[in-house]
Amino acid sequence: INKQTKQNTKLDLFVSDAATTFETQKRFFLHPFASFFHLFFRVVAIVVYLLCEWVSKSFTSCFVLIITLLSFDFWSVKNVTGRLLVGLRWWNQIDEDGKSLWVFETSRGQNIGTETEARIFWLGLIICPLIWTFFFFTSLFSLKIKWLSLVVASISFQAANLYGYLRCKAGGQEGQPPHTSSFTGQRFLQRVSD
Repeated sequence: INKQTKQNTKLDLFVSDAATTFETQKRFFLHPFASFFHLFFRVVAIVVYLLCEWVSKSFTSCFVLIITLLSFDFWSVKNVTGRLLVGLRWWNQIDEDGKSLWVFETSRGQNIGTETEARIFWLGLIICPLIWTFFFFTSLFSLKIKWLSLVVASISFQAANLYGYLRCKAGGQEGQPPHTSSFTGQRFLQRVSD
């Protein structure tokens, strides 16, 4: 009986440790897929840029692949990961007078990511444009003009998201109030019905 009790105690400790580890990981990542895809497209674009001349001799296919990856990154960060990981969303629209108007939303709901996810979001948003800026100078000084055009396009995608989220986090005043309760699309439906 004593041996059986020791085994049950060890099993209980193992199950308890596994449950604690799972709960700890759950606290670190509420949105693991969003965290993954926040970095996936931008890191893959950088890796493809670094390896492109070795793998393929076609500049056009490399250009199209990298721009496609960065387009996916731009869309996913702007529309999905920003909303889930840090509770921010922004967009730019043109009003009836042709004036550019920035619109910002902030959610304080229960479904916002953890502090770890927020760090992943902001680090990915800041570090990747710095990497592309480094690529800009290396392309410029090595006189690779065709690659320079690709790097400028890449910086544009990355910098647009960074600029939008920095303005959103600072509580931009244009458009609508920066704090809304949800992302239900009521504002969108109002614009469509007008």
